[in-house]
Parts: sequence; structure tokens; C-alpha cells
Amino acid sequence: MIRFEEAYEIVMSNAQPLRSEHVPMMDSLNRVLAENVHSDLDMPPFDKSAVDGFAIRMEDLALILKVVEVIPAGIIPEKVLKHGECARIMTGAMIPEGANGVIMVEDTEILGNGNVRFTGKETAKNICSKGEDIREGERVLTIGTFIQPQHLAVLASVGKVNPLVYAKTEVGVMSTGNELVEPSHIPSPSNIRNSNAYQLMGQLINAGASPRYQGIAQDTEVSLTKMLRNALDQFDIVLLTGGVSMGDFDYVPDVMDKIGVKILFKSIAIQPGRPTIFGRRGNQFIFGLPGNPVSAFVIFEMLVKPFLRKMMGDFAAQEDLLLPMGVDYTRIKSTRKSMIPVKIVQGEVFPLEYHGSAHINAYTMANALCMMEIGETLLEKGKIVNVRQI
Repeated sequence: MIRFEEAYEIVMSNAQPLRSEHVPMMDSLNRVLAENVHSDLDMPPFDKSAVDGFAIRMEDLALILKVVEVIPAGIIPEKVLKHGECARIMTGAMIPEGANGVIMVEDTEILGNGNVRFTGKETAKNICSKGEDIREGERVLTIGTFIQPQHLAVLASVGKVNPLVYAKTEVGVMSTGNELVEPSHIPSPSNIRNSNAYQLMGQLINAGASPRYQGIAQDTEVSLTKMLRNALDQFDIVLLTGGVSMGDFDYVPDVMDKIGVKILFKSIAIQPGRPTIFGRRGNQFIFGLPGNPVSAFVIFEMLVKPFLRKMMGDFAAQEDLLLPMGVDYTRIKSTRKSMIPVKIVQGEVFPLEYHGSAHINAYTMANALCMMEIGETLLEKGKIVNVRQI
């Protein structure tokens, strides 16, 4: 049994980004940029009005001005402003030649005969200058950026309609156990519905990967060997749950060895999630997760998710929050690092009622995991703890 920190280092040292590919801009959402993106133009691309009002020569501010043109957004001005002239202008419209300021419509009085005068006490220039936000050729997004909606706006503004991103990871997902039936079945007294696979597929989608469900392997070497080989024929990464402990029917470690997978570890000093296996065959990887739903959930969040994100080009380590406990929390055994389901409320951490590694219902109210280190039996109210959001 190795410490969690050692297991994390082993997992992350084996993760390398996959190939990159050009995709349509909207398909890049929740993907990682594999290139730096530069602007193909100045932004704004011209001097534009920041307000609705009148474009003027600032030296004429005290004069009664004649309106010689109306300039909507998207139209190139036709007039060059001369002494005593102004142009009605809309927000975002191009500033006409000769103008060096815009007075807001709220600070003006219309006098009739196409004349207007400034009625305010003072005014800013109210002009967004060409290139003040971004210069042509300037880098606007950096390789490794995890693309979110605000990044789509930047890609669109610089015309990057087919950005280069790291490929999505396709992951084979399978469960093991004679006791499992699919959710659509009514279980017999000795069966339970397979919840782990669907939980993991949801977590994979949230992590930006593409899950591919492979079904349920029976607790026999023949069934497990056939399904694992089939999964490795299709995918570089396989997740399976169950069959990884020390029971008489836990065949996963032996089968992995049989098909040429090198096991890098098979037990972690973490609670829940101790019987976790990580193996590699060439550039293919298998995570054998515990069969209990909470254990599988926690190990995915703590190990599998950061591994997948790095495989998809996201090298930024997930940062834990440092928050105070809202109440005292105690445990009896402290030989393993513990992950406690908690709810963050107004910046404080509150553990939830939790009955053990099969009690996945406790996680329906959790929004984070609180870490309790080896040797710790008490987290006092107010103590600053590491918290991983989920």
C-alpha cells in the first residue's frame, strides 16, 4: 500500500498529451488549445464611439454645432468635420475624420434647424481608440487554455474558426461482478443495479472525455480477459470497477498481468478507495477502481480526472481550496488519508452524514471533498483544511 501522494505522482508522470487536431470553433468548447492564437487585426479595428451622441471637434465644444451627418454602427462616415460641425453618432460607430471627441446625447440640447449644443459641464472624449484592446499580431490565447465560452468570443473576434486543440480522450468503461444487472432490469434478491459505470461516464463527460460503455464482465477469468482485451483493442484508456481487491473472485490483477499490463500500484493508503489498480501496456492505461460507488467516485476525482486532463493537454494542476471547518469533525481510524464528503456554505466546510463507501446518496448534497491526513483524528471548527471541489 502506497501513500496517495506517491500514487498521484506515478499516475501523472505517465500522462502525456494525445495528438492534436483542428476542429470547428464550437466543437472546441471544453477542449484544450494546442497552439497560441494571435489576432489578425487591431481591436477595435477603428476609432469608434463609446456612447450614443454627437462626434465633435473638442475645440468647438462651446459652440452651437451644425449636424452634417448621421452615422449608424457599421457605416463608413462620408463627411470630414469642419469648424462648427458635428455628426450624430451611435455607439460602436466609426468616428468621422476631423472629430476627436463624442458628447453624450444626454448632455446636449437640440435647437432645431439641424443644430445642437453641449449643455454639460465637462465631458470625456468617449472614443475607443483603434487597437487599444488588442494590436494586430498580439497573442490573445495561450497554448494549454481550457476553452470556455469567453474564449469562444475571443476565437470568433480574431477569426479563428478552426482552432488546433488536443484530441478528446476516448475511454472504455466496464464493470465487473456476477451480482450486477443493468439499470433497466429489476434485480433479484442477490443482484444490484450497475450504477458505477453510469456514474463514471458522467464524470468522464464532465472532465471533457468521451466515454464508451463496454458492459459487465462476469467474475471469471475467461469473461474478464475477453472484455479487457476487446477494450484495449479499441481504447488507449480503460476504466473498470470491481474485482480489484483480495477476494476469491477478484481476478483483475491476474488478468491484467496475463494480457501484458504492467501494474504500477494496486493499493493506496486512502479512504475510501484503497484497492485501486493502475497499470500500463505500452501507451495504453488501465484504472481498476473499487466496486463501491463512493470509492469509484472519489478515486476518479482525485486520480483519474487529473490524469485525463493532462492527457488532453491541460497541464495546470487542480488547485485545492483552503477553507475553515464550520464544525468539529472526528474519526476513529487514521491510518489512511481520508476524503470526506462536505458542503461548502458561506466559505465554511460542513461534513455530511456519511455511512461508508456504498453510501453514494451522501454525495448528492456534496459539492467538495475535505482531506484528512494520515494520523489526524480531529478537525476542529475553524481549522483550515484542504478542500477539492467536485
